[in-house]
Amino acid sequence: MTHQRVEPGRVLALVVGIEQYAAGDSWNLPGPVRDALRFRDWLLELGVPEENVLLHLAPSGGTDPGVPYRPADHDTLRRAFVTDIPARTGDVLWVWWGGHGVLDRDEHLRLYCTDATEPDRRNIDVESARSTLRSDAVTGFGRQIWMVDACQTFDERHNFPRSLPGEQFPAGHRIEAHDQILMFAAGRGQRAANDPERRLGVFSDIVLDELPADLLPDPDVLFESVRARLAALRAAGRTDQLPSLLLHRPGRTESSPAVSPLPPPAGPGGTPAGRQLARLIEALLAYPLMNDRDERQALVNELPPAVVARMPRHPTPRTDVIGIVRTLRARPDSLWELYGAVTLLDDEPARAAELESAIQDFLGDTGTGM
Repeated sequence: MTHQRVEPGRVLALVVGIEQYAAGDSWNLPGPVRDALRFRDWLLELGVPEENVLLHLAPSGGTDPGVPYRPADHDTLRRAFVTDIPARTGDVLWVWWGGHGVLDRDEHLRLYCTDATEPDRRNIDVESARSTLRSDAVTGFGRQIWMVDACQTFDERHNFPRSLPGEQFPAGHRIEAHDQILMFAAGRGQRAANDPERRLGVFSDIVLDELPADLLPDPDVLFESVRARLAALRAAGRTDQLPSLLLHRPGRTESSPAVSPLPPPAGPGGTPAGRQLARLIEALLAYPLMNDRDERQALVNELPPAVVARMPRHPTPRTDVIGIVRTLRARPDSLWELYGAVTLLDDEPARAAELESAIQDFLGDTGTGM
C-alpha cells in the first residue's frame, strides 16, 4: 500500500464504546468508553473535525463521559452503517469498536449492541457491515480501517437459550475500489482481555500507545508492534489472546499468519519449558473436575482474588486450564496454591502425586515458571 498524505477533513470515524448491556450487570464491561474517548482524542489532535467523529457510547452506571455522544443501540448503529456513513464523502474511514463479541457458526464476528438481551442478542454482523462499506453505496472512503477490541469466542459454547438474530445490511453493487484493513484483538475462538482496575481493553490500550501521528498508518508496522506487545504479555502470563489482521484490497485478501495459542508438544522437538508446561496441563486435565465448568469455577474461587482478577477464562476445559496456569506461573507460590485447591476438591493419591511432580518439574525447569 503506497502511503499518501491525508487531509484531516477527509477522514470520517465511527467510534463505538459499549460498557453496559440490557442483558444485565453480568454483561457489563469496564473500559470501552474510556478507550473510545482516547481514540477520539487522537483523531481530534491530528485535526479531524469533531463533526467527522460519530461517537456512539453506552457508559456503565450512567456515568457522564463529558462529551456529546450518540446511543449505541442496534437501530442507531445499523443506521450509522446503512445511512450515516454512505451519506458522507471522504478518503479515509475509521471504525473503532470496543465491547462484547462472539463468532457465529458461519465464522462471522457479531458485535453486541447495548440493547442486547439473552433472549434477543441484538448485534452488528461485521461481514455484512463490511459488504455495505465496500459496495458502491459508499462514495469515496477508498481506505477503511477497523480496530475491533472484542472476543471471538464460539457462540455455541456459551449455551444461550436462543440463537443469534441475523441481518444482512443493504448494499450497493459490488465494486473493487476499497481497501479494508481490519485488526482484531483476538483470534478465532479467543477472548479479548480487559483490565478492570485500569478500566481499559488490553488490546485497545496497546493500539492507542502504538498509533503514530498519522491518520493512515502502515498497517503491517502497526500490527507487528501490537503483536510484539501482546506477545510480551502472553509470556508474562497476563493474556492468551493473539491479535489478527485482515487486509482486503481489490483483487487480493491477506490475513496474518495463524499462531497456535497452545503449549508446544511434549515430544522431543519441544523446548524444555514447553514440555514441562504440557505435562502440567495434562496433570490438571486428569482431574474430572477440570472438565466441568462449575467445578473449575469452584476451584478458581479458592485462589487469591488479586490473581483471579486478571485471569483469562474460557468455556473449553483445555483452553481454560492453559489460561489458569499461564496466569499463575508468574508467581510460583500460586501454583502451589492451585495444587492445594485441586487436592482439596479431589484427594485421589495417584493424581495428586503426578500433579505435585509436574509442578516441581515445571518450576525446576523454568525457575520462575517460564
